Amino acid sequence: MAHAQATDDPYQWLEDVTGDKPMAWVKENNAKSQAEIEARPEFKAIHERLVAIYNSRARIPGVQKRGPWLYNFWQDAQSPRGLWRRTSLEEYRKSEPQWETVLDIGKLGADENVNWVWKGADCLYPDYRRCLVELSKGGADAVEVREFDVVKKEFVKGGFVLPEAKTGVSWRDADTLYVSTDFGPGSMTTSGYPRIVKEWRRGTALAEAKTVFEGKESDVSSSASVVHEKGRRYERVRRAIDFWNSESFVRVGERWVRLDLPTDAKVAMANQRLFVRLVKDWKPADAAFRAGSLLAIDLDRFLAGERAFETVYAPTERAALQDYTIAHDLIVLDILDNVKSRIVEVRREGDKWISREVAVPATAAIGISALDRDNSDDYWMTVTSFTEPTTLYLATPGDDREKLKSMPAFFDAKGLTTRQFEARSKDGTRIPYFVVMREDAKMDGANPTVLYGYGGYEISMLPSYSGAIGSAWLEKGGVWVLANIRGGGEFGPQWHTTALREGRQKAHDDFIAVGEDIVKRGITSPKHLGIMGGSQGGLLVGAAFTQRPDLFKAVVCQVPLLDMRRFNKLLAGASWMGEYGNPDDPADWAFISKYSPYQNVVKEKKYPRVLFYTSTRDDRVHPGHARKMVAKMSEQGHDVLYYENTEGGHAAGSTPAQQAYMWAMTYTFLLNELR
Repeated sequence: MAHAQATDDPYQWLEDVTGDKPMAWVKENNAKSQAEIEARPEFKAIHERLVAIYNSRARIPGVQKRGPWLYNFWQDAQSPRGLWRRTSLEEYRKSEPQWETVLDIGKLGADENVNWVWKGADCLYPDYRRCLVELSKGGADAVEVREFDVVKKEFVKGGFVLPEAKTGVSWRDADTLYVSTDFGPGSMTTSGYPRIVKEWRRGTALAEAKTVFEGKESDVSSSASVVHEKGRRYERVRRAIDFWNSESFVRVGERWVRLDLPTDAKVAMANQRLFVRLVKDWKPADAAFRAGSLLAIDLDRFLAGERAFETVYAPTERAALQDYTIAHDLIVLDILDNVKSRIVEVRREGDKWISREVAVPATAAIGISALDRDNSDDYWMTVTSFTEPTTLYLATPGDDREKLKSMPAFFDAKGLTTRQFEARSKDGTRIPYFVVMREDAKMDGANPTVLYGYGGYEISMLPSYSGAIGSAWLEKGGVWVLANIRGGGEFGPQWHTTALREGRQKAHDDFIAVGEDIVKRGITSPKHLGIMGGSQGGLLVGAAFTQRPDLFKAVVCQVPLLDMRRFNKLLAGASWMGEYGNPDDPADWAFISKYSPYQNVVKEKKYPRVLFYTSTRDDRVHPGHARKMVAKMSEQGHDVLYYENTEGGHAAGSTPAQQAYMWAMTYTFLLNELR
């Protein structure tokens, strides 16, 4: 009966993304929320401060080395749509580098009367002159692809062009692409992604491209990728069966050979080797390997049938591999040890892998990426924390690193302290979390506090420097809490898999346990405690406030999943059934229905006040989730606010100004609800 009733949805009309009636509803609710929040005395100052931060020219320009150039995409007040630009490493070392504009996205959009949003470029190895530029209308995941010449700084006349779609594209050589896109009826999966990969030759019509692989309609997607390095080209097709299981095929001559690996393993190829990150324990031959391990083997020997894998990294109880990058003759590991970063350099010497620990700040989160794998063992290293501005280094093997850039202090961090605590979840599991607050704050339960979490897709929540959080919240006496709940990857794959499907409630239990723990410690109390999360985190806070409305005073629910009865019918939703289960299966709906926020919000309960926001152009998480939840809660008499940006995609904002406005609304709302 519950399964049948769940399909009776009086607000389903709001799923019509750009229909006249739903957009009139959006306009009406936007006006109501904007009028209230903009009238608050704090809004103007917060907004102006955030606009200055998001447009600051002192931000660190992130770069990617291609040939002799460092490329960067940059947005500020003068170029809100952004510039794709480049400079040299020598110039980048200067405090004010000279940049050469390669493509002005704002000018392109004005010339073509389209709100183009930059989505990246894939450039052809080894000279990187020709690039496949991806452009999105309003920030959606769907992109238009055009071939671009970075020497002439113009689109190639008669070059490769792909119309707007959810597309994957990769260079095979100067005249050949691998393309996965919408080839017409029957070419897409039920998740809305391509299921067919074709090889497309220059000078021929896309319709004439040769099919090299076909997945199933029930899969998530099929795609091809090519990795180039000196002396070798790795061509790979990936068939994503669901979000967490896939088959990989490598091209050997004219054959595609399936890699005999666990379908849930994460695979990479570089330096003549095959690298495998395990999600579960595995015994390919005589040796057994633990979940969370990073393994390596000579690729050609593997293809010949050998299975003598070697361990590059093995996890411990509270330490897990967060990330790794492969340089010329070096592998750099980013390890989380009780949610604190460690960096380890690993090198093959003789017949062994030799590890060396790199000294890094104990309280910082570290990011790593190789500079130039063909020619160097140097790598980029970012160091960040809640209170120390992010710094970018160029690291050489060992403890030597050159400080290249440092973000300015966007807020006054004097007197702030960061502490790490643990809560006990419902099943007794220890759940760590960070607290950022003033050293002299009284533990009297009166501190306005925001608890943030995510809890899914093996994504770890780590310390990072945020001018928005610092200036709009911490400077005003607010407390920031970041929860490391299950569903993330803080302690390796098992931390995630425990909260999959029927285990999803464990993530909600963990989040609620952290909320209870900070109340117990006197950091805050329910009348001063707010929660915030986006996307999967929007589902998290939606479940939390419907299950424990007594524990929270305010909620910010961003680009959320909320209707878990229909999530697999909306946009990319079917691709996430590996994470949540299939609501059309009565056995799965039995556990999904217990936490789905849209089905569990009722008229009889008093809920904390909620600010929902989303984007019309979000073609990943359907805006209907937030729209319908607001309509239902409003009809039930609950006090909610709603804001929908008409562009921005899943980020809910395409320009610095849009991001600044969104966060100004958020923190103005939280300050007024929690003080």
